[in-house]
Amino acid sequence: MKKITVIGLGYVGLPLAIAIQKSGKYDLVGFDLNQEKVDLINNKTSPLEDELVKTELKRYPIKATTDKSQLEASDIFIIAVPTPVLDDHAPDYRHIQAAATTISEYLKPGANVVLESTVNPGTCEEVILPILEKETKLEGGRDFNLSHCPERINPGDPKWNLYNIPRNIGSLNISKNKEIANFYRDILNTEINEVSSLKVAEATKVIENTFRDINIAYVNELAKSFDAMGIDLIETIQASSNKPFGFMAHWPGAGVGGHCIAVDPYYLIKRAEKSNFNHRFLKEAREINNSMPEYTVKRLAEGLNRIKKPINGTKVGVLGLAYKPEVADLRESPAFEIIELIKAQGGEVMKFDPYFEDYSDGSLESVLEYSDAIVLITAHKKFLTLTGKVLQKYGIKVIVDGRNKLDKQSIISANIIYQGIGR
Repeated sequence: MKKITVIGLGYVGLPLAIAIQKSGKYDLVGFDLNQEKVDLINNKTSPLEDELVKTELKRYPIKATTDKSQLEASDIFIIAVPTPVLDDHAPDYRHIQAAATTISEYLKPGANVVLESTVNPGTCEEVILPILEKETKLEGGRDFNLSHCPERINPGDPKWNLYNIPRNIGSLNISKNKEIANFYRDILNTEINEVSSLKVAEATKVIENTFRDINIAYVNELAKSFDAMGIDLIETIQASSNKPFGFMAHWPGAGVGGHCIAVDPYYLIKRAEKSNFNHRFLKEAREINNSMPEYTVKRLAEGLNRIKKPINGTKVGVLGLAYKPEVADLRESPAFEIIELIKAQGGEVMKFDPYFEDYSDGSLESVLEYSDAIVLITAHKKFLTLTGKVLQKYGIKVIVDGRNKLDKQSIISANIIYQGIGR
Protein backbone atom coordinates (compact mmCIF):
# COMPACT_ATOMS: atom_id res chain seq x y z
CA MET A 1 0.00 0.00 0.00
CA LYS A 2 1.48 3.35 -1.06
CA LYS A 3 2.10 5.97 1.61
CA ILE A 4 0.65 9.43 1.11
CA THR A 5 1.59 12.47 3.19
CA VAL A 6 -0.58 15.60 3.11
CA ILE A 7 1.30 18.66 4.33
CA GLY A 8 -1.04 21.33 5.68
CA LEU A 9 -4.37 20.37 7.27
CA GLY A 10 -6.45 23.47 6.59
CA TYR A 11 -9.41 24.12 4.29
CA VAL A 12 -7.69 22.28 1.45
CA GLY A 13 -5.49 19.67 3.09
CA LEU A 14 -7.87 18.28 5.70
CA PRO A 15 -10.77 17.42 3.32
CA LEU A 16 -8.24 15.91 0.92
CA ALA A 17 -6.67 13.80 3.67
CA ILE A 18 -10.10 12.53 4.69
CA ALA A 19 -10.89 11.63 1.07
CA ILE A 20 -7.65 9.63 0.85
CA GLN A 21 -8.47 7.83 4.10
CA LYS A 22 -12.03 7.21 2.94
CA SER A 23 -10.80 5.47 -0.23
CA GLY A 24 -9.11 2.78 1.87
CA LYS A 25 -6.44 2.37 -0.80
CA TYR A 26 -3.54 4.26 0.78
CA ASP A 27 -1.55 4.60 3.99
CA LEU A 28 -2.12 8.23 5.01
CA VAL A 29 -0.27 10.69 7.23
CA GLY A 30 -1.45 14.27 7.74
CA PHE A 31 1.28 16.74 8.75
CA ASP A 32 0.76 20.19 10.23
CA LEU A 33 2.83 22.51 12.43
CA ASN A 34 -0.12 23.45 14.63
CA GLN A 35 -0.21 21.03 17.57
CA GLU A 36 -3.65 22.20 18.72
CA LYS A 37 -5.11 21.47 15.29
CA VAL A 38 -3.40 18.08 15.15
CA ASP A 39 -4.76 17.15 18.57
CA LEU A 40 -8.30 18.05 17.51
CA ILE A 41 -8.02 16.02 14.32
CA ASN A 42 -6.64 12.99 16.17
CA ASN A 43 -9.63 13.32 18.49
CA LYS A 44 -11.94 13.15 15.42
CA THR A 45 -12.89 16.81 15.95
CA SER A 46 -12.74 19.12 12.96
CA PRO A 47 -10.94 22.44 13.43
CA LEU A 48 -12.98 23.70 10.46
CA GLU A 49 -16.59 24.90 10.46
CA ASP A 50 -17.49 22.59 7.60
CA GLU A 51 -20.33 20.12 8.05
CA LEU A 52 -19.03 17.60 5.50
CA VAL A 53 -15.58 17.61 7.09
CA LYS A 54 -17.06 17.27 10.59
CA THR A 55 -19.16 14.26 9.56
CA GLU A 56 -16.50 12.48 7.53
CA LEU A 57 -13.68 12.98 10.04
CA LYS A 58 -15.72 11.02 12.60
CA ARG A 59 -16.36 8.22 10.10
CA TYR A 60 -12.89 8.19 8.56
CA PRO A 61 -10.44 9.32 11.25
CA ILE A 62 -6.97 10.19 10.03
CA LYS A 63 -3.54 10.10 11.60
CA ALA A 64 -2.26 13.66 12.07
CA THR A 65 1.17 14.62 13.37
CA THR A 66 3.61 17.47 13.93
CA ASP A 67 6.51 15.01 13.80
CA LYS A 68 8.16 15.42 10.43
CA SER A 69 9.95 12.08 10.76
CA GLN A 70 6.55 10.52 10.00
CA LEU A 71 7.04 11.70 6.40
CA GLU A 72 9.71 9.04 5.86
CA ALA A 73 9.09 6.48 3.09
CA SER A 74 6.23 8.47 1.53
CA ASP A 75 5.46 7.71 -2.10
CA ILE A 76 3.43 10.88 -2.69
CA PHE A 77 3.82 14.17 -0.85
CA ILE A 78 0.94 16.61 -1.27
CA ILE A 79 1.55 20.26 -0.39
CA ALA A 80 -1.63 22.06 0.71
CA VAL A 81 -0.32 25.10 2.57
CA PRO A 82 -1.43 28.76 2.36
CA THR A 83 -0.13 31.02 -0.42
CA PRO A 84 -0.92 34.57 0.74
CA VAL A 85 0.50 37.85 -0.50
CA LEU A 86 2.84 40.26 1.26
CA ASP A 87 1.96 43.84 2.13
CA ASP A 88 3.08 44.99 -1.34
CA HIS A 89 0.90 42.24 -2.91
CA ALA A 90 3.94 40.21 -3.98
CA PRO A 91 3.44 36.44 -3.63
CA ASP A 92 4.45 35.03 -0.27
CA TYR A 93 6.10 31.71 -1.03
CA ARG A 94 7.41 31.07 2.47
CA HIS A 95 4.91 28.33 3.34
CA ILE A 96 5.51 26.32 0.17
CA GLN A 97 9.26 26.85 0.47
CA ALA A 98 9.16 25.51 4.02
CA ALA A 99 7.08 22.54 2.90
CA ALA A 100 9.51 21.77 0.07
CA THR A 101 12.46 21.96 2.46
CA THR A 102 10.75 19.54 4.87
CA ILE A 103 9.91 17.13 2.03
CA SER A 104 13.50 17.19 0.76
CA GLU A 105 14.65 15.49 3.97
CA TYR A 106 12.55 12.44 3.11
CA LEU A 107 12.25 12.49 -0.69
CA LYS A 108 13.26 9.12 -2.10
CA PRO A 109 13.95 8.21 -5.73
CA GLY A 110 10.73 7.44 -7.58
CA ALA A 111 8.55 9.54 -5.27
CA ASN A 112 6.05 12.19 -6.37
CA VAL A 113 5.50 15.68 -5.00
CA VAL A 114 2.14 17.31 -5.75
CA LEU A 115 1.37 20.97 -5.10
CA GLU A 116 -2.30 21.80 -4.52
CA SER A 117 -1.80 25.36 -3.25
CA THR A 118 -2.83 28.07 -5.71
CA VAL A 119 0.19 29.74 -7.34
CA ASN A 120 1.24 31.66 -10.42
CA PRO A 121 2.49 29.88 -13.55
CA GLY A 122 6.11 28.87 -13.10
CA THR A 123 6.08 28.43 -9.32
CA CYS A 124 6.67 24.67 -9.32
CA GLU A 125 9.72 24.93 -11.55
CA GLU A 126 11.06 28.24 -10.24
CA VAL A 127 10.42 27.92 -6.49
CA ILE A 128 9.80 24.31 -5.43
CA LEU A 129 11.98 22.35 -7.87
CA PRO A 130 15.26 24.18 -7.05
CA ILE A 131 14.78 23.47 -3.33
CA LEU A 132 14.08 19.78 -3.88
CA GLU A 133 17.02 19.33 -6.26
CA LYS A 134 19.49 21.31 -4.16
CA GLU A 135 18.67 19.57 -0.89
CA THR A 136 18.40 16.01 -2.26
CA LYS A 137 20.91 16.07 -5.15
CA LEU A 138 18.20 14.27 -7.13
CA GLU A 139 17.07 15.41 -10.58
CA GLY A 140 13.46 16.43 -10.97
CA GLY A 141 11.65 14.65 -13.78
CA ARG A 142 14.13 11.78 -13.73
CA ASP A 143 14.64 10.76 -10.08
CA PHE A 144 11.35 12.16 -8.78
CA ASN A 145 8.28 13.79 -10.26
CA LEU A 146 6.73 17.15 -9.45
CA SER A 147 3.03 17.72 -10.24
CA HIS A 148 0.45 20.44 -9.75
CA CYS A 149 -3.23 19.72 -9.15
CA PRO A 150 -4.67 23.09 -8.09
CA GLU A 151 -7.27 22.79 -5.36
CA ARG A 152 -10.88 23.41 -6.17
CA ILE A 153 -12.95 23.61 -3.04
CA ASN A 154 -15.82 25.89 -2.09
CA PRO A 155 -16.27 25.95 1.70
CA GLY A 156 -19.88 25.97 2.81
CA ASP A 157 -21.28 24.98 -0.60
CA PRO A 158 -23.88 22.21 -0.17
CA LYS A 159 -23.67 21.20 -3.85
CA TRP A 160 -20.06 21.51 -4.98
CA ASN A 161 -17.36 19.91 -2.85
CA LEU A 162 -13.99 18.21 -3.04
CA TYR A 163 -15.47 15.03 -4.48
CA ASN A 164 -17.43 16.37 -7.44
CA ILE A 165 -15.55 19.43 -8.73
CA PRO A 166 -13.44 18.47 -11.81
CA ARG A 167 -9.68 18.81 -11.43
CA ASN A 168 -6.71 19.54 -13.69
CA ILE A 169 -3.24 18.07 -13.30
CA GLY A 170 0.13 18.65 -14.96
CA SER A 171 3.56 17.16 -14.25
CA LEU A 172 7.24 17.86 -14.76
CA ASN A 173 7.59 14.32 -16.10
CA ILE A 174 4.62 14.05 -18.41
CA SER A 175 4.90 10.25 -18.46
CA LYS A 176 4.10 10.32 -14.72
CA ASN A 177 1.04 12.51 -15.18
CA LYS A 178 -1.40 9.62 -15.66
CA GLU A 179 -0.07 7.86 -12.56
CA ILE A 180 -0.85 10.89 -10.38
CA ALA A 181 -4.14 11.49 -12.20
CA ASN A 182 -5.14 7.91 -11.40
CA PHE A 183 -4.36 8.52 -7.74
CA TYR A 184 -6.90 11.39 -7.78
CA ARG A 185 -9.37 9.19 -9.64
CA ASP A 186 -9.06 6.70 -6.79
CA ILE A 187 -10.11 9.23 -4.16
CA LEU A 188 -12.49 11.57 -6.00
CA ASN A 189 -15.65 10.98 -8.01
CA THR A 190 -15.10 13.50 -10.76
CA GLU A 191 -13.25 14.23 -14.00
CA ILE A 192 -9.47 14.43 -13.68
CA ASN A 193 -8.18 16.32 -16.71
CA GLU A 194 -4.55 15.71 -17.66
CA VAL A 195 -2.94 18.84 -19.10
CA SER A 196 0.31 19.14 -21.01
CA SER A 197 2.54 20.93 -18.49
CA LEU A 198 2.99 22.26 -14.98
CA LYS A 199 2.54 25.84 -16.20
CA VAL A 200 -0.83 25.08 -17.79
CA ALA A 201 -2.05 23.44 -14.58
CA GLU A 202 -0.81 26.39 -12.51
CA ALA A 203 -2.47 28.88 -14.84
CA THR A 204 -5.91 27.24 -14.75
CA LYS A 205 -6.69 28.12 -11.14
CA VAL A 206 -5.27 31.61 -11.16
CA ILE A 207 -7.22 32.63 -14.27
CA GLU A 208 -10.44 31.11 -12.88
CA ASN A 209 -10.29 33.40 -9.87
CA THR A 210 -9.03 36.37 -11.86
CA PHE A 211 -12.03 35.95 -14.18
CA ARG A 212 -14.32 36.25 -11.17
CA ASP A 213 -12.40 39.24 -9.81
CA ILE A 214 -12.70 41.10 -13.11
CA ASN A 215 -16.44 40.47 -13.39
CA ILE A 216 -17.06 41.46 -9.78
CA ALA A 217 -15.10 44.67 -10.41
CA TYR A 218 -17.35 45.34 -13.41
CA VAL A 219 -20.55 45.11 -11.38
CA ASN A 220 -19.00 47.00 -8.46
CA GLU A 221 -18.22 49.88 -10.78
CA LEU A 222 -21.75 49.62 -12.19
CA ALA A 223 -23.07 49.81 -8.62
CA LYS A 224 -21.38 53.16 -8.11
CA SER A 225 -22.64 54.39 -11.45
CA PHE A 226 -26.21 53.16 -10.93
CA ASP A 227 -26.37 54.60 -7.42
CA ALA A 228 -25.49 57.96 -8.94
CA MET A 229 -28.19 57.55 -11.60
CA GLY A 230 -30.85 56.11 -9.29
CA ILE A 231 -31.12 52.74 -11.04
CA ASP A 232 -31.54 49.45 -9.17
CA LEU A 233 -28.59 47.38 -10.40
CA ILE A 234 -29.79 44.17 -8.75
CA GLU A 235 -33.09 44.26 -10.63
CA THR A 236 -31.19 45.13 -13.79
CA ILE A 237 -28.81 42.18 -13.47
CA GLN A 238 -31.72 39.84 -12.76
CA ALA A 239 -33.44 41.08 -15.92
CA SER A 240 -30.25 40.76 -17.96
CA SER A 241 -29.89 37.18 -16.74
CA ASN A 242 -32.89 35.98 -18.73
CA LYS A 243 -30.73 36.01 -21.85
CA PRO A 244 -29.98 32.30 -22.41
CA PHE A 245 -26.43 32.84 -23.69
CA GLY A 246 -23.55 35.31 -23.52
CA PHE A 247 -24.24 36.62 -20.00
CA MET A 248 -23.12 35.40 -16.58
CA ALA A 249 -24.47 37.21 -13.54
CA HIS A 250 -22.03 38.56 -10.96
CA TRP A 251 -23.09 40.64 -7.98
CA PRO A 252 -21.76 43.82 -6.35
CA GLY A 253 -20.96 44.04 -2.66
CA ALA A 254 -19.13 45.62 0.24
CA GLY A 255 -15.80 44.08 -0.72
CA VAL A 256 -14.09 40.97 -2.04
CA GLY A 257 -12.69 38.58 0.56
CA GLY A 258 -11.38 35.07 0.90
CA HIS A 259 -8.05 33.52 0.05
CA CYS A 260 -8.73 33.14 -3.69
CA ILE A 261 -10.33 36.09 -5.46
CA ALA A 262 -8.69 38.76 -3.32
CA VAL A 263 -5.24 37.18 -3.63
CA ASP A 264 -4.74 35.13 -6.79
CA PRO A 265 -4.81 38.00 -9.32
CA TYR A 266 -1.72 39.45 -7.64
CA TYR A 267 0.16 36.22 -8.28
CA LEU A 268 -0.51 36.56 -11.99
CA ILE A 269 0.15 40.32 -12.03
CA LYS A 270 3.50 40.02 -10.25
CA ARG A 271 4.73 37.03 -12.27
CA ALA A 272 3.81 38.72 -15.55
CA GLU A 273 5.84 41.76 -14.52
CA LYS A 274 8.92 39.51 -14.34
CA SER A 275 8.27 38.71 -18.00
CA ASN A 276 7.93 42.44 -18.76
CA PHE A 277 4.16 42.35 -19.18
CA ASN A 278 1.83 44.81 -17.47
CA HIS A 279 -1.63 43.46 -16.62
CA ARG A 280 -3.37 46.86 -16.63
CA PHE A 281 -6.88 45.38 -16.70
CA LEU A 282 -6.24 43.09 -13.75
CA LYS A 283 -4.71 45.90 -11.72
CA GLU A 284 -7.71 48.12 -12.38
CA ALA A 285 -10.08 45.36 -11.28
CA ARG A 286 -8.15 44.92 -8.04
CA GLU A 287 -8.24 48.69 -7.45
CA ILE A 288 -12.01 48.81 -7.95
CA ASN A 289 -12.68 45.85 -5.67
CA ASN A 290 -10.31 47.19 -3.03
CA SER A 291 -12.30 50.44 -3.05
CA MET A 292 -15.58 48.82 -1.99
CA PRO A 293 -15.10 49.00 1.81
CA GLU A 294 -14.60 52.76 1.47
CA TYR A 295 -17.64 52.99 -0.81
CA THR A 296 -19.71 51.05 1.72
CA VAL A 297 -18.84 53.59 4.41
CA LYS A 298 -19.70 56.35 1.93
CA ARG A 299 -23.15 54.78 1.55
CA LEU A 300 -23.47 54.81 5.34
CA ALA A 301 -22.57 58.51 5.43
CA GLU A 302 -25.11 59.27 2.68
CA GLY A 303 -27.84 57.41 4.56
CA LEU A 304 -27.10 59.22 7.81
CA ASN A 305 -27.01 62.57 6.00
CA ARG A 306 -30.63 61.99 5.02
CA ILE A 307 -31.56 62.14 8.71
CA LYS A 308 -29.01 64.93 9.32
CA LYS A 309 -26.59 62.79 11.32
CA PRO A 310 -22.83 62.41 10.77
CA ILE A 311 -20.95 59.17 11.25
CA ASN A 312 -19.11 60.90 14.08
CA GLY A 313 -20.84 59.91 17.32
CA THR A 314 -23.28 57.49 15.65
CA LYS A 315 -23.59 53.98 17.09
CA VAL A 316 -23.07 51.58 14.19
CA GLY A 317 -23.75 47.84 14.35
CA VAL A 318 -21.64 45.74 11.99
CA LEU A 319 -23.19 42.38 11.12
CA GLY A 320 -20.83 39.76 9.77
CA LEU A 321 -17.07 39.33 9.90
CA ALA A 322 -16.59 36.23 7.73
CA TYR A 323 -15.77 36.79 4.07
CA LYS A 324 -18.74 34.68 2.89
CA PRO A 325 -22.01 33.35 4.34
CA GLU A 326 -22.12 30.30 6.62
CA VAL A 327 -18.33 29.92 6.73
CA ALA A 328 -16.05 30.56 9.71
CA ASP A 329 -13.27 32.14 7.66
CA LEU A 330 -11.91 35.66 8.14
CA ARG A 331 -9.26 35.60 5.42
CA GLU A 332 -9.15 38.89 3.52
CA SER A 333 -12.58 39.83 4.86
CA PRO A 334 -13.52 43.44 4.07
CA ALA A 335 -15.27 43.70 7.45
CA PHE A 336 -12.19 44.80 9.33
CA GLU A 337 -11.34 47.62 6.93
CA ILE A 338 -14.96 48.82 7.03
CA ILE A 339 -14.89 48.84 10.83
CA GLU A 340 -11.65 50.83 10.90
CA LEU A 341 -12.98 53.33 8.35
CA ILE A 342 -16.13 53.89 10.44
CA LYS A 343 -14.06 54.37 13.59
CA ALA A 344 -11.73 56.77 11.77
CA GLN A 345 -14.74 59.01 11.13
CA GLY A 346 -15.75 58.89 14.79
CA GLY A 347 -18.35 56.14 14.57
CA GLU A 348 -18.87 53.89 17.59
CA VAL A 349 -18.88 50.30 16.40
CA MET A 350 -20.37 47.15 17.90
CA LYS A 351 -19.92 43.98 15.83
CA PHE A 352 -21.42 40.50 15.70
CA ASP A 353 -20.87 37.30 13.74
CA PRO A 354 -22.49 34.00 14.79
CA TYR A 355 -19.40 32.10 13.64
CA PHE A 356 -16.98 34.28 15.61
CA GLU A 357 -18.34 34.84 19.08
CA ASP A 358 -14.85 35.60 20.40
CA TYR A 359 -14.55 38.49 17.95
CA SER A 360 -18.10 39.69 18.55
CA ASP A 361 -18.96 42.44 21.03
CA GLY A 362 -22.24 40.84 22.07
CA SER A 363 -25.26 38.99 20.74
CA LEU A 364 -27.23 39.96 17.65
CA GLU A 365 -29.97 41.36 19.89
CA SER A 366 -27.52 43.47 21.91
CA VAL A 367 -25.98 44.89 18.74
CA LEU A 368 -29.42 45.80 17.39
CA GLU A 369 -30.41 47.41 20.70
CA TYR A 370 -27.17 49.41 20.71
CA SER A 371 -27.21 50.68 17.15
CA ASP A 372 -28.66 53.68 15.35
CA ALA A 373 -27.42 52.31 12.03
CA ILE A 374 -26.56 48.84 10.76
CA VAL A 375 -24.02 47.76 8.14
CA LEU A 376 -24.57 44.21 6.86
CA ILE A 377 -21.29 42.79 5.57
CA THR A 378 -21.88 39.02 5.55
CA ALA A 379 -25.19 37.58 4.40
CA HIS A 380 -25.44 34.84 7.01
CA LYS A 381 -28.90 33.25 7.10
CA LYS A 382 -29.31 34.51 10.65
CA PHE A 383 -29.27 38.08 9.36
CA LEU A 384 -31.70 37.61 6.48
CA THR A 385 -34.64 37.54 8.90
CA LEU A 386 -34.05 41.23 9.65
CA THR A 387 -37.14 42.68 8.01
CA GLY A 388 -38.19 46.29 8.30
CA LYS A 389 -40.56 45.39 11.13
CA VAL A 390 -37.76 43.76 13.14
CA LEU A 391 -35.34 46.63 12.57
CA GLN A 392 -38.03 49.18 13.43
CA LYS A 393 -38.62 47.45 16.78
CA TYR A 394 -34.99 48.14 17.69
CA GLY A 395 -35.09 51.74 16.56
CA ILE A 396 -32.71 51.32 13.63
CA LYS A 397 -32.72 54.43 11.46
CA VAL A 398 -30.33 53.50 8.62
CA ILE A 399 -29.39 50.14 7.12
CA VAL A 400 -26.52 49.64 4.68
CA ASP A 401 -27.13 46.31 2.96
CA GLY A 402 -23.60 45.48 1.85
CA ARG A 403 -24.72 42.30 0.09
CA ASN A 404 -28.12 43.42 -1.25
CA LYS A 405 -29.82 40.49 0.48
CA LEU A 406 -32.32 42.14 2.80
CA ASP A 407 -35.96 42.92 1.99
CA LYS A 408 -35.56 46.45 0.66
CA GLN A 409 -39.26 47.24 0.40
CA SER A 410 -40.10 46.08 3.92
CA ILE A 411 -37.28 48.24 5.29
CA ILE A 412 -38.41 51.32 3.35
CA SER A 413 -42.02 50.67 4.42
CA ALA A 414 -40.85 50.77 8.04
CA ASN A 415 -39.51 54.31 7.43
CA ILE A 416 -35.91 53.15 7.69
CA ILE A 417 -33.30 54.51 5.28
CA TYR A 418 -32.14 51.68 3.01
CA GLN A 419 -28.77 51.92 1.30
CA GLY A 420 -27.69 49.00 -0.90
CA ILE A 421 -24.64 48.61 -3.09
CA GLY A 422 -26.11 49.54 -6.45
CA ARG A 423 -29.73 49.73 -5.29
